[in-house]
Amino acid sequence: MQYESHKIAKYFFTSAILLFLVQIVVGIIAALQFIWPDFFILNFNTIRTLHINSLIVWLLLGMMGASYYVIVEESEAELWSIPLAQFQFWATIVTVSLVVIGYIVMGLYPQANITVFGTLLLNEGREYIEAPRWADLLIVVSVLLFLFNTVMTVWKTKKFTDVQGVLIAGFAFTALMYLPGMFYTKNMIIDQFFWWWVIHLWVEGAWELIAAALLAFSLHKLLGADRTMLAKWMYIEVGLVMFTGVLGLGHHYYWIGTPAYWLWIGGIFSTLEPIPLVLMVWDAFRTTKHATKPVENKVGLFYTISHVVFNFVGAGLWGVFHTLPQINKYTHGTQITTAHGHIAFYGVYALLVLAMMYIALPSLRGIKEFNQSKGYLAFWWMTISMIFITFSLTGAGLVQSYLERVIGLDYVTVKGVYNQYFWIFRTIFGVGFLVGVLIIVKDFFTAGKEPLAKLSPIPERA
Repeated sequence: MQYESHKIAKYFFTSAILLFLVQIVVGIIAALQFIWPDFFILNFNTIRTLHINSLIVWLLLGMMGASYYVIVEESEAELWSIPLAQFQFWATIVTVSLVVIGYIVMGLYPQANITVFGTLLLNEGREYIEAPRWADLLIVVSVLLFLFNTVMTVWKTKKFTDVQGVLIAGFAFTALMYLPGMFYTKNMIIDQFFWWWVIHLWVEGAWELIAAALLAFSLHKLLGADRTMLAKWMYIEVGLVMFTGVLGLGHHYYWIGTPAYWLWIGGIFSTLEPIPLVLMVWDAFRTTKHATKPVENKVGLFYTISHVVFNFVGAGLWGVFHTLPQINKYTHGTQITTAHGHIAFYGVYALLVLAMMYIALPSLRGIKEFNQSKGYLAFWWMTISMIFITFSLTGAGLVQSYLERVIGLDYVTVKGVYNQYFWIFRTIFGVGFLVGVLIIVKDFFTAGKEPLAKLSPIPERA
């Protein structure tokens, strides 16, 4: 390793890739429970909680690992405190492990979720942010420790870059937007109003800042692109994402009892949200076309460009086609939303974290070259499977929208009779996705330790 601090990034990447595997295994169990509800010892609600929470945590760990790597590379110096980073990592892992154990215990023995100091011990029961209050506090502390260490690193080196600034701003926004989820009211409308600040403004606000900074770094690292030009486009994209994304929050307020003006605000700004994603695609391809140096880490570039494309497809196209209130009236809460969530998280964040893993891999392993063929194989297994998972869920959602919202059939009838084949297809392609994940997990631990392929099927351009 060029820097001792790179081992911190390696810790975070390792935990992220393993939790990614856990997330997919749990997701397949959830898919099977749609077909056979009594398939597993834990009920569907518990499995779903584990599936979604593990997704959020592995992405957060992966982005922290990527950011530790980027901050060190940009500063050209060691972290301000490696021991502090190690403490933050292990404290986070212990917290996450205890939360997972708590979910499982509650799934088996619901009565174990007792009230301690006015808050539930194992699960607060709030969708997507089920973690108990003590875990909420520790997660915020973890992000704050990360911020303190990275800010002090920049301060120590006196070498401030645009990428560092946007990265730090993204994590500061992440910590800030987690706070609304740490209180609740008895009024369901008010509670949902602020609950969406966490859910929406993390993935379509704070994390988009982090993603934009990591993309700019990747294009410079891999292609030698001009920093000034990358910074200019990064700020344009971030500005548009924040302008459209913050008020785009309104599409979650359509049907929860808020004033009618949110129909206009949510509809207009949500429709504008794909614009910065289109610019991101154009910028990435333009930068790749005008690369100023030969690309050695082609698999890293391949995942980076794929992230940009599927960011637009998943977050943009699959989001905008059901975001207008006239359409969302029929589609909200159906499997169309689930389809959007799957392809969006895969494209926007999963591919980005995996791209950063491959970009950082030579530095983390102290190697110059590695066999990149498995990275491509894993990508195609995961991507083709995810496309068909998305189509399966979209088909199920269209059937739901018509039969439930137009014809008036009940949910259970539609789920059990009319959508059965969609659940089967989703499960089959979920297994295909798992194959890709297993390949990439193996590749992460073995890349650089195996002989290079004599003939590599790597294209000249991604």
